[in-house]
Amino acid sequence: MQELTHYINGAHVKGTSGRFTDVFNPATGEVQAKLPLANAAEMDAAVQAATAAQPAWAATNPQRRARVMMKFVGLLNDNMDKLAEALSREHGKTLPDAAGDVQRGLEVVEYCIGAPEMLKGDYTDSAGPGIDMYSMKQPLGVCAGITPFNFPAMIPMWMFAPAIACGNAFILKPSERDPSVPLMLAELMEEAGLPKGILQVVNGDKEAVDAILYHDVIQSVGFVGSTPIAEYIYGTGCGQGKRVQCFGGAKNHMIIMPDADMDQAADALIGAGYGAAGERCMAISVAVPVGDETADKLIEKLVPRIEALKVGPYTAGNDVDYGPVVTAAAKENILGLVQTGVDQGAELVVDGRDFNLQGYEDGFFVGAHLFDRVTPDMDIYRKEIFGPVLSCVRAQSYEEAIGLAMDHEYGNGTAIYTRDGDTARDFANRINIGMVGINVPIPVPLAYHTFGGWKKSAFGDLNQHGPDAFKFYTRTKTVTSRWPSGIKEGGEFNFKAME
Repeated sequence: MQELTHYINGAHVKGTSGRFTDVFNPATGEVQAKLPLANAAEMDAAVQAATAAQPAWAATNPQRRARVMMKFVGLLNDNMDKLAEALSREHGKTLPDAAGDVQRGLEVVEYCIGAPEMLKGDYTDSAGPGIDMYSMKQPLGVCAGITPFNFPAMIPMWMFAPAIACGNAFILKPSERDPSVPLMLAELMEEAGLPKGILQVVNGDKEAVDAILYHDVIQSVGFVGSTPIAEYIYGTGCGQGKRVQCFGGAKNHMIIMPDADMDQAADALIGAGYGAAGERCMAISVAVPVGDETADKLIEKLVPRIEALKVGPYTAGNDVDYGPVVTAAAKENILGLVQTGVDQGAELVVDGRDFNLQGYEDGFFVGAHLFDRVTPDMDIYRKEIFGPVLSCVRAQSYEEAIGLAMDHEYGNGTAIYTRDGDTARDFANRINIGMVGINVPIPVPLAYHTFGGWKKSAFGDLNQHGPDAFKFYTRTKTVTSRWPSGIKEGGEFNFKAME
C-alpha cells in the first residue's frame, strides 16, 4: 500500500498527525494509497517555510519569475502523459479528458509568463509643483488555495501560477480524493527553478482548511467546491481579515430555440452533459427546449446518442466517453437523486440505474440518465447532481426559458442554441449568469479572460485567472514623491556670507 506525503519546503514529508484517509481507484473500487491528513502544526510548518522563502522571491524581478513559468510549461508538456495517467487513475477520467485538465491549467501558466506586463504600475509626473505620483503592485505574502477533486491539475494551476508569478508563496490544500497530481506539479515547479518553500502541498480535511482560515500569516484564500463550503470559507476567511474568493455549485441551463440545428444541439448536450461523468461545474445539466415540438425533436435526437455512450475505465482506450464517478458516496448520491426524480413525477426516458460493467462491478460507474418533463419544484432541478444526469425542462416561450435560468439560485454558466442573432444578443445582455455560450455548450473562457459565476455560484469581487488574478494576488501601493531643489545647480566652492 502506497503512503502519500505532504510536500513542504522542497521535500516529501510524511504525515505526523496519525490521521489518514484512503485514496481509491474509482474504476475498481480498490484502495490504492493512503493519504496523511494534516493538523494545524503541520500547516504551520508549511507556513513558516513559506514565510522564510517569500521575501527573496518577491525581490526577484518579474521577468525572472516569468522564466520559471516558461520552463514549467515545457515540463508540463514533457510530462503530459504521466500526469494524465496519474490523474485518471485517481479521478477516473478518460485519458484525453485528463490531458485536457492539464492543458487548461497549462494555458493559465502560459498567460502568467506575461507577468512583467501585468505587474506594471501607473505614473503621473508633475501631479503638483515638483510632485510625482506612482503606483506599485506588490505581492500579498503567503497565499493559500483549497481545490476540488474534479479538476486536480487545472484548478490548482489556476490559483498557484498567478499567485507565484506575482511574487507570493503559495500553500495548496488539494482534494484528498486525488492528491497525486498536485504533488507532481509542485515537484515540476521546483525543477523549473522555483525556490524551495514557495509552492507547498499540504493534504488534509476540514482541520487543514480551518488551519488555513485561522492562520494569521496567510493573506488570501481561494476555493472551488460546493456552495455550502464556499459560504463557510468566504464568511470565515473574510472574518479573519483575509482576501477571499470562493466558487461554488452550479446548475447550468442550455436553451434550445425552435430554429436551432437539432443535431448540433443534441451533440453539444451529449458532451456537455455526460462528459467527465457530469462531474464538472460547467456541465450542462438542464436542457430547456422552447415549445413542445422542439422538445420532442430534441428528445428523439438525444436518446440514441445517450444509449450509444461507451462507459468504462480509462484503460479501455481513448474511445471511452466517460469513466466512473469519484467515490462510492458520489454514486449513491446520484442514484438517490435519480430515484427522487422518478418519485416526484419526472419522466425517466433513459434509465441507467441498472448499469453494470462486467469485470468492474465494484467500481463507481453510473449509467447515463435522461429525464423529460422536469419541473422547477423537483429536487433534480433545484440541486446540483454532479453526475451523468440530464434534465429536460420544457418551456413554451423564450421568455419562460430565460426566466428559468435567471430565477435559479446558481449562476455559473449557461448557453443558448439558435440561428437568430437578435435572440442571442438579447440573451447575452439580459441573463444574470457569469459565463454565457452562444452555440457553445460549455463557455469556459480562455486564460486571458476571467472565469467566474454569479449568484450563489461565486463569492468575492474578482474572478479566477486572466487580469483579475493579478489584481487578487497583489496590493496596490501609491507613492507621492517630491525632491528638494538646489542640488542640480552644482557644487559651491566659496563660503557663503552669513546673513
